Amino acid sequence: MNLAADCSRCVGLCCVAPAFVASSDFAFSKPAGVACRHLAADASCSIHDRLIPSGFPGCVAYDCFGAGQRVVALFGGGGRSAEMLSAYDTVRQLHELLWYVADALSRPSAAPVHGALAQARSAIEAAVTGGPSSIEATDPAAHRATVAPLLRRASALTRARGPEYRGADLVGRDLAGRDLAGADLSTASLIGTDLRGADLRRADLLAADLRGANLADADLTGALYLTRTQVGSARGSAGTRLPDRLPRPAHWHPAASSAL
Repeated sequence: MNLAADCSRCVGLCCVAPAFVASSDFAFSKPAGVACRHLAADASCSIHDRLIPSGFPGCVAYDCFGAGQRVVALFGGGGRSAEMLSAYDTVRQLHELLWYVADALSRPSAAPVHGALAQARSAIEAAVTGGPSSIEATDPAAHRATVAPLLRRASALTRARGPEYRGADLVGRDLAGRDLAGADLSTASLIGTDLRGADLRRADLLAADLRGANLADADLTGALYLTRTQVGSARGSAGTRLPDRLPRPAHWHPAASSAL
């Protein structure tokens, strides 16, 4: 299943469905279900080429995991009905779960839970491909409750005995050059954390907040559950090593950068 966004096959659902709040990520607030003022008539972003200087780094980092084009295809074309917006929210959550499951299934050391993960994947895929009524009847939280312990087990099997920082508040900390290989950093707050040159190989970064974290020259080879949104919200350099499935953000500075 394709989990990469294709904006050319969407109608700007990500510019309408989510809410956002005025912050360092967004220049103004917008309630859910209301179109962003920068959404053009052709469903493009009128400031796409200058999002960061315009105060919208959150939009640059945002990833729908391919939910936009799937919902448009399921509903058969244009328009942004309330049903489509609701379906988009559900499908995005389910596609994100599929991203994590695919990661866990790619880990040979997690073989003991591959069977259960494959079953969970099949159930999620059936929900998102079953049509609008199937999506409407689906509770993403129920699938998340099934998948979460499997991801934790796959992480433990893959990381072996790495350090434990699950849920830790590491905001702004100086962790440059640290050996964090195999660390459990899931749900940790790493906002503005200095991770330059850190060894993050096989680290569990599930739902870790990497906004503004400096990943210049860090090694994230094999990092678990890392997403395009997390990478896009961090800062990196030409020397930052990412998992093969993640593209290098176009806005990353070629050298260690102090600003997005």
